[in-house]
Amino acid sequence: MENKVYNQVRYQVIDQVWDQVGSQVMDQVWNQVENQVRGQVRDQVWDQVEDQVEDQVEDQVWDQVWNQVRNQVWIQVRSQVWDQVENQVRDDFQ
Repeated sequence: MENKVYNQVRYQVIDQVWDQVGSQVMDQVWNQVENQVRGQVRDQVWDQVEDQVEDQVEDQVWDQVWNQVRNQVWIQVRSQVWDQVENQVRDDFQ
């Protein structure tokens, strides 16, 4: 009978300790895992978004700059060629 009482008390104590300590440990472990995973996901998502936005902005800026430079060069070249042609035609008719 003593053995039976001992086992009952022992299991009750183990259950109570496990309920208290086990839930605290599980909460701590869960919070750590959750924070790590959240941090890793946040970092990965941020890196991907940053890369995509950086690429898009770089492409857009490059396109705008290239178009402006191309247009300016075209205007200058056209103007110079027109001036030369106009001067040559004037010289030919004088």
